[in-house]
Amino acid sequence: MAKSMKLVKHLANLGYGSRREVAWMFREGRVTDAAGEVLYADDPLDHGSVRVDGEPLDPPPGLVLMLHKPAGCTCSSKDPGRIVHDLLPPRFRLRDPALSTVGRLDRDTTGLLLLTDDGALLHRIVSPKSKLPKVYEATLAADLRGDEAALFASGTLMLESETTPLLPAELEVLGPRRARLTLHEGRYHQVRRMFAAAGNHVEALHRPRVGGLALDGLAEGAWRALEADDLARLFAAGDA
Repeated sequence: MAKSMKLVKHLANLGYGSRREVAWMFREGRVTDAAGEVLYADDPLDHGSVRVDGEPLDPPPGLVLMLHKPAGCTCSSKDPGRIVHDLLPPRFRLRDPALSTVGRLDRDTTGLLLLTDDGALLHRIVSPKSKLPKVYEATLAADLRGDEAALFASGTLMLESETTPLLPAELEVLGPRRARLTLHEGRYHQVRRMFAAAGNHVEALHRPRVGGLALDGLAEGAWRALEADDLARLFAAGDA
């Protein structure tokens, strides 16, 4: 964190308000250090020691979140309905740089969703070069035929309107109408379209894992900030 950045700008960038609103917070004595001493707008910036209304600041830029996305939420900030940002503190939506989803899960798909304000990290995660496996669990409308694993692993399956075949994917049968599918790329509605190509329909879809990172009991609708060891686990499962 650059020491030269003004406290007012830093808090505004974290979404605590406009610069004018943050300046008023200083005038009202709401911004203090860890010992409770009032800070002033021109004091040196030490993110870890700043408190707003007695609470530590939100994480600085470089934030990465893991969210357990519920059904009914979209990943688009422009959707008129419920969006994933509604599950986060309201000021997170005002951060600069913006907090963006890393790829998308469609409205009806649940599971692990990453968000970050680090553009370079976002591109590293979604890049085909990372080869991060994405694990999905699907509940199907009809019984599996028995040839889906070979079809998905062939590397020759071509989806409708696509010009290149899919990369090989691994299918594990969990029951007559349940399957776990591991992908190594991320095309539009890929899992649903793959099963449609196999003559079936996905009734429910859940993503429990991306790379080496799993939900690990995180409740639906809940989120947590990731640490350096979490990111190390994320990429450990790929070839980044």
